[in-house]
Amino acid sequence: MKLTKPLIAITGASSGIGKATAELFAAKGYPVLLMARRVEILDSLNIEHKITAKVDVTDIKQIRQAILKAEKIYGPVDLLVNNAGIMPMEKYVDQSLKDKYATLDVNIKGVVNGMDCVLKTMNARQHGTIINLSSTASRWTSIDHALYNGSKFAVNAITEQARRENSENNVRFILIEPGIVDTNLLDTTVNKEVLDAYLVNKNNLKGGLKSQDVANVILYAYELPQHINVKELLITHTQQKI
Repeated sequence: MKLTKPLIAITGASSGIGKATAELFAAKGYPVLLMARRVEILDSLNIEHKITAKVDVTDIKQIRQAILKAEKIYGPVDLLVNNAGIMPMEKYVDQSLKDKYATLDVNIKGVVNGMDCVLKTMNARQHGTIINLSSTASRWTSIDHALYNGSKFAVNAITEQARRENSENNVRFILIEPGIVDTNLLDTTVNKEVLDAYLVNKNNLKGGLKSQDVANVILYAYELPQHINVKELLITHTQQKI
């Protein structure tokens, strides 16, 4: 089958929202570049027309190499979904410097790296979309989230200004800000007391949104005509209060 749809690149594609997005776009006939540290999981996914790459998003060379490999086969990336992220929760004073730096590196530097790998060519083609996964945590601060809040506030600011500077080149920037989603993002939180407090809210929402819910929103925003830019989508389970 000859593919007529453009290449979609997704970071953090081995689980959660990234995996659901990869599966959905592939089912719709898009070739997909799947990037994650756990490449063995990517390789095991039953997805057609995929390119997989072991990528640490804090290393821009790894992202560039993966994109070059995929573009030689499927043409230029038309959509980048910057999804990779971590959320080690802890009170600021108790959180290790290692976890603080890791949160900033993955959640901010990883987004910047992804953008820098595709934006200039999108501008040159006068076409393309970058979707950055932020969070409701980008709107207000909350207990045990200082570094995570800060990283997502930064993603919002970077995305908004990059959109203003590149919109004349017909390039869209879209912020997706999910609330509580039933993913493994909590795996990086090791403080049991902090984790249990968070899980109370999550369990009250029966896990919150599903990864597939967010993937559907990403597909919707992307498949709108190029002249329509849904700049920001804040989405939560109906029963989530904040």
